Amino acid sequence: MDWNLLITQLMNGLQLGLLLFLLASGLTLIFGIMDFINLSHGSFYMVGAYFCGTIVAKTGSFVLGILFGLVGVFIVGALVEWFIARKLYRSDHLDHVLVTFGLILIFDTLVHMIWGASGMAIPLPDVLNGQVSIGTLVLPTYRLLIIAAGLGVAAFLYVLVTRTRLGMLIRAGASNRTMVEALGVNINRLFLIVFAIGASMAGLAGMLIAPITEASIGMGNDIIIIAFVVVIVGGIGSVKGAFYAGLIIGLIDTLSRSYLDDVLALSIPIEYAETAAPAISAMMVYILMAVVLAFRPQGLFPPAGAR
Repeated sequence: MDWNLLITQLMNGLQLGLLLFLLASGLTLIFGIMDFINLSHGSFYMVGAYFCGTIVAKTGSFVLGILFGLVGVFIVGALVEWFIARKLYRSDHLDHVLVTFGLILIFDTLVHMIWGASGMAIPLPDVLNGQVSIGTLVLPTYRLLIIAAGLGVAAFLYVLVTRTRLGMLIRAGASNRTMVEALGVNINRLFLIVFAIGASMAGLAGMLIAPITEASIGMGNDIIIIAFVVVIVGGIGSVKGAFYAGLIIGLIDTLSRSYLDDVLALSIPIEYAETAAPAISAMMVYILMAVVLAFRPQGLFPPAGAR
């Protein structure tokens, strides 16, 4: 076995898992606290990438691109909550799906009008564009930064949710929203903050991946499906669940695409294994979701008090 290749694939899986966590952490809070299905959450992922790319193009600073991009996506998320989502909380889920699907089309059209149809490449500074050598293993510096950023945000959210008053209200809202309202908490303000923070986390994921894949119209529409899988597997309303489920799904997706054909070749002819492996690996995360729903429908790490 090529151990260098295995470690590289593990790093890629960890990177994907942390990006999924950033996207799913806000989604699970919005879904868990507000009972609001936001299909357009992936649009914040796209908008964050374009905001970051615009600032980098103007200033040449990737750090400023991240900082101003976070502020910009926070404001966009707050505006969406204030003018659109707030009016839908007491509606049924079909209304949520229809309106947020419409928001996807609106965001894609606005991005097309403002930035054009072609994608936007985001250059990295030289310090992030190199490689780090550990013995015989060579790892891209920027991918290590993505992993460090994902772990840093996870630590920040852990402290926010478990050690602050806002976190206490978030956890209480995820467990029993009616009781939080009865205690006199300004639920509209809480929802606004949670929605905007969730949008910022999705935007940050888009900013981090854009230098690798470039910013493009509709870039969040595919990954949002896997983000919902992360939410369901981890437990609706659970940031801890989103973290562990993101890592599990990221590793399963990456390793199955790399090694499933070799595993299948142990029992079936190699030509059949190479044909079947891509199709099966594409289904692995959904098979995992089906198994979790069958045996633990509340998710692997549901919030305290969740049914």
